[in-house]
Amino acid sequence: MDINRDEYVDVKDALHRIGGSMDLYKRLLGQFTGGDHIDPLEEALSAGDSEEAGKLIHALKGVAANLSLIKLSAVAGELEQKVKNGVEHSDTLAELKNAYYITSQQIAEIL
Repeated sequence: MDINRDEYVDVKDALHRIGGSMDLYKRLLGQFTGGDHIDPLEEALSAGDSEEAGKLIHALKGVAANLSLIKLSAVAGELEQKVKNGVEHSDTLAELKNAYYITSQQIAEIL
């Protein structure tokens, strides 16, 4: 599968956001990958705790956007709206998990 790097991780945009420091960007990416973002979200959704799930999704969306993790941020935004509106979201959750996996792989290449 040929993955367009800019679709998932836009390094140029991220560097512009943080003043051009690749060292800082790598440090921030390392902090992001050191966290557990998916399991707590799945647990909240499984427990029917849409309020907690919404908070977790919103946080993930924001961090992903700030790090220019384009696809992950976009899918998190879609999931956030579906959870907020009580709409079926299993396909979007699967898409989020896939975007998270691919993004994590690309981050590993950068680090």
